Amino acid sequence: MTRYCVIGAGAAGMSALVQLLEGGFEVDCFEKADRVGGHWNHDYDALHLITSRDMTHFEGFPMPADYPHFPSREQIVAYFESYAEAKGLYEKITFNTGVKSVEPIATDGPVGSTGWEVTLESGERREYDGVFIANGHLWDQKVPSFPGEYTGKQIHSGSYKNTDELAGQRVLVVGAGNSACDLAVDAAQHRFDVDIVIRQGTHFQSKTYFGVPRQEVPWLSEFAPDEVDLLSRLLSRAKLGEWYNFPGLPEPKERTLAEGRAVVNDLLLYWVHHGRIRIVPGIERFDGKTVYFTDGTSGEYDTILWGTGFHASLPFLDESLIERSRQVPLRYGAGIVPKGLEKLYYIGLSAPRGPQVPIYGIQMKRAIRMIQLHEASETGFVPVQDYLSKLQDADDRIDFARHFWEDQLADTDRLLEAFASLARTNLATV
Repeated sequence: MTRYCVIGAGAAGMSALVQLLEGGFEVDCFEKADRVGGHWNHDYDALHLITSRDMTHFEGFPMPADYPHFPSREQIVAYFESYAEAKGLYEKITFNTGVKSVEPIATDGPVGSTGWEVTLESGERREYDGVFIANGHLWDQKVPSFPGEYTGKQIHSGSYKNTDELAGQRVLVVGAGNSACDLAVDAAQHRFDVDIVIRQGTHFQSKTYFGVPRQEVPWLSEFAPDEVDLLSRLLSRAKLGEWYNFPGLPEPKERTLAEGRAVVNDLLLYWVHHGRIRIVPGIERFDGKTVYFTDGTSGEYDTILWGTGFHASLPFLDESLIERSRQVPLRYGAGIVPKGLEKLYYIGLSAPRGPQVPIYGIQMKRAIRMIQLHEASETGFVPVQDYLSKLQDADDRIDFARHFWEDQLADTDRLLEAFASLARTNLATV
């Protein structure tokens, strides 16, 4: 029986492992930490799910009904652990075992077409027919550089735990994504003086409409994506206000949520109105603890919190194998198939907006259809990546509007069905 490898035991890795096991495949899963759950185990204490409990769960395994609409980090970790226990994953995952390298087995054919050799950090080598990469994209911290030297304390959102770590009273948060806004709110609510750098216009969205989690408003599903976009903007405008209601907040350049930056956070703007958070423009340079901004103003800060995101890193893959755009690996097949590589699958590298956990299971169902095509072939290989690359545009997006991803998914389903039909008639040489 052919063997498969899953790298990582976060939510994406567990989804991959469960579906492979339930499909009757032989599979090994390696996790470098000593527990399941990935980044949720070490994220900041104030973290809560921004999507609703009842929409953000593994297939057939809902979260406990006594959880709040937006569970805490600790509750999400407990949920992941209960899923691993219920599915018997603790006996299937090799913990405290990192992957050093993933290399294509030598062949004259397409890269990866005869499988992959996985080398563990222990030095052990194993060969697999295919590899599922679920190592996550929220761990390799990205910190921009600026002229001068900042001499205060610096913490990235990926390392931040709580306000006990902050030095002094004056805090500068850099970034305007969900994590950066959470950090600014956390500091403001603990009575620190907080400024936040927001360089680009952002569409702020509320977690709830009419007291109901936004994903669960029943009548919204009756509208087309562009109509939902408009209704969401109107509802948030009524509840939160417009950009010009908040001093320093730039006007969004893009008119729609789908085109622009979107952040789900009610409290940042609340504290701006209360004077506990001040919005400042981009950073120009540092001088000790003084930060100079692009509008000519400056401020003294004891701590900088970097909410500036993460690199999409694949440390076990030779970079010569990875084709990137805007520093992100290019993919086909709704974010699953790496450009130029066969029998390798990314699970969780695409993060279309909305509940994330169900995405991983949906991606796995398509990946399993791909490996079934391979296993049905007399040679054990059909050129799935090559086929998709001729008919789809490579995508470099991680965070983007969900309906764009759903369109990719529908197109991938159509192409895979056509490919299976060709394979059944021995014409799978597209």
